[in-house]
Amino acid sequence: MGKHDDGNASNAGDGGNEVGLSADERAALKEHLQEKKKAARRMSKAEKEAEAARDVVAKIADMPDGDRAIAERVHAVVTAAAPALAPKLWYGMPAYALDGKIVCFFQASSKFSVRYSTLGFNDPAKLDDGSMWATAFALTEVTPAIESRIAALVKTAVG
Repeated sequence: MGKHDDGNASNAGDGGNEVGLSADERAALKEHLQEKKKAARRMSKAEKEAEAARDVVAKIADMPDGDRAIAERVHAVVTAAAPALAPKLWYGMPAYALDGKIVCFFQASSKFSVRYSTLGFNDPAKLDDGSMWATAFALTEVTPAIESRIAALVKTAVG
């Protein structure tokens, strides 16, 4: 995820309970636990999917302006290019799942205070290209050419 607060594998004086996660990383884990708790609530699959999609849109709306503009375009492109992907939050990030498995996700630059946002792909993405291929792409803006590239990647990822 991001950089450690102090660069050490564990924080001194914490009795060994910390594993050296930054405040941003701890916040992401807390978000993930809240997402899992919310997903475990009793409701129909359709209700859960609709709520998850609303949560993604709300998360994007809460992003700082630069991240929000990129995330809105990524969301629109991903959902149009691969309607089979279900939007949901994953570690507090907009993500898109197929059969419950995260295929791709958007990590805002503000998430871990880094200089660019990321469109990332997980194992279920069918992007294999020989013995080595990219699974993450830096984003600083979304132009029509970038939208086309994202659409092609997502279509390939879904198969």
